[in-house]
Amino acid sequence: MYRKYVVAGALIVAFAAPAFAAEFYVAQNAADKKCSVVEAKPDGKTAMMVGKTSYKSKDEADKALKAATECNK
Repeated sequence: MYRKYVVAGALIVAFAAPAFAAEFYVAQNAADKKCSVVEAKPDGKTAMMVGKTSYKSKDEADKALKAATECNK
């Protein structure tokens, strides 16, 4: 009887975990110097990371994008 609940709980955790692990970065395109919020960490060649941190939500990253001096030229 409990096995059904354990399996259901494990499935919920397995599908929900990636959503909790999302990270956002502020990146500047190396070619045109435009900034944007991205989910993948910039590679340092085609896109440079603005700042030294990742953000847990897109809203936090958007605020950091607006505050970044590199992006407001």
